[in-house]
Amino acid sequence: MQHLNFPRRQSGFTLIEIAIVLVIIGLLLGGILKGQELINSARVKNLATDFRNVPVFIYGYQDKFRALPGDDPAAIEHVTATNNGDGDGVIEGAWDSGTAAIPTEAFLFWQHVRLAGLAPGPTDLAATDYRPRNAVGGAIGVQSTAPFTGIGGTYFICSGGILGSYAKQLDIQLDDGNTETGSLMVGTTLPTAIATGTIVDASPYTVCMGI
Repeated sequence: MQHLNFPRRQSGFTLIEIAIVLVIIGLLLGGILKGQELINSARVKNLATDFRNVPVFIYGYQDKFRALPGDDPAAIEHVTATNNGDGDGVIEGAWDSGTAAIPTEAFLFWQHVRLAGLAPGPTDLAATDYRPRNAVGGAIGVQSTAPFTGIGGTYFICSGGILGSYAKQLDIQLDDGNTETGSLMVGTTLPTAIATGTIVDASPYTVCMGI
């Protein structure tokens, strides 16, 4: 009996199939990277908004009551706050200081602006979420004492736990692009700011801006 010999099919992928797979992988990777870039841009935008909002709270409160939030000596009368400030024109205490038991003026700042209808958030000093958080989960606050040597301003907004890559973008958006100079500075230990070139993208920093 005669056997017919058919040509065997080659196993494996053709060059065209491999090329198609590589193109698909490239598109997927590009989409992932673009998505991550958009997420990072949104976070930087939200962080920048935090810094821009605080002056609105300060000036809005001053316009209403001719007093500085946190420092207002008639805050109980003005906004039914739990505590008055001493009225000396200074927000006393570090930006991240204070508790419900020992409220610094920097801590009271948030209750005053919230009760005045200028900012969202709880007004109970003992609330677990009383202290505001930035877009990456770090604390944000205000103080009158310059946090970094050489930084200019009357009041200073500080925000913690900000990755170096975000901090550099913030300085480009809000200041001069140099994290060691200008009205916005970056560092790990106050009062020494760090030069842009030495900032590690994946490390957390404190960012402060003077207004």
